[in-house]
Amino acid sequence: MLMSNTQDSIYMARALVLARKGRYTTQPNPRVGCVLVKQGKIIAEGWHVRAGQGHAEVEALKQTNEAKGATAYVTLEPCSHTGRTAPCAMALIEAGISRVVVAMQDPNPLVSGKGLALLNAAGIATVCGVLEQEAQSVNQGFICRMLNKRPYVLSKLAMSLDGRTAMASGESKWITSSEARADVQRLRALSGAIVTGVDTVIADDPSMNVRIIEGVQVTQPLRVILDSTLRTPVTAKMFGLEGRTLILTCSQDRTRREALTAQGAEVFILKANLEGRMDLMAVLEFLATEQVNDVLLEAGSVLNGAFMEQNLIDECVVYMAPSLLGSSGRGLFDMPNINLMADKKQLEIVDVRRVGKDMRLQFKVGI
Repeated sequence: MLMSNTQDSIYMARALVLARKGRYTTQPNPRVGCVLVKQGKIIAEGWHVRAGQGHAEVEALKQTNEAKGATAYVTLEPCSHTGRTAPCAMALIEAGISRVVVAMQDPNPLVSGKGLALLNAAGIATVCGVLEQEAQSVNQGFICRMLNKRPYVLSKLAMSLDGRTAMASGESKWITSSEARADVQRLRALSGAIVTGVDTVIADDPSMNVRIIEGVQVTQPLRVILDSTLRTPVTAKMFGLEGRTLILTCSQDRTRREALTAQGAEVFILKANLEGRMDLMAVLEFLATEQVNDVLLEAGSVLNGAFMEQNLIDECVVYMAPSLLGSSGRGLFDMPNINLMADKKQLEIVDVRRVGKDMRLQFKVGI
């Protein structure tokens, strides 16, 4: 492989802008952008819009008849296998591309270096690793699923200034502003699944869907309820909404399963942990088989605490309202096993911004 240069970073930055255009629509595929450059000018651009449709390289090649001798800038290694579409590496070879610059190697074991090897074997010069960290951030869910066999988990929480998510009675509407709640719709749209616990369903009867995002056609994420004993009400409003609702359980109660299935739910029996509750790793592994890259966890303190204690949360977004709910209010994470300062969970702040009258705090977990 060859070394990169400054121009490579400039054109790759443009390819990353294109890749992000697919952030709401490409699930379960990765988001990929491609720029074709010839004699110092961009001659074509493309990005992957939706699974089953053309990949970024193919979409870019459609835009020009002058690809021979051009350089292709691609945010993810071109695929080398035939899936729903033909291999992109072969498309670049057949078009006469002379050089391919890639942001990152594909973590998918079906590709993982094979696309670059195919290009090199055809005599095409390749560069890999240009703006790699930026490219990884675009597809962190896809990378997590490929490498760890589970989705990337982001926990969304709303709290008062004194760290309370609800009153002692459970009343929680609304801690945060309408602007913050609108921002949550974007988080939902970025996710392949929204996960909650049955207690939240019983208490709040949530919709767990994506409302309108202006100018964006969104595929509804899976709605996933963790319900070890099948207590989900058959009257839950989410059963009447567009998209799939999955109930994951370890109960063998056939009558309850049939009643929920009759309402449109899909009920799956997974293994229990030693306490007879849902095995959370088994939950994530199951969602990976459903090709879910990103999970948005919208749950109460018990389920959030369980995920956090088992190191299954990768990131948190906390909306903090300028209000006080008092010491009797409910907290963010129920983690009774943390009793010493040495056992604390360390987070890293990666972004802080104002949304309406609230603050939006974004953290990486386990840094």
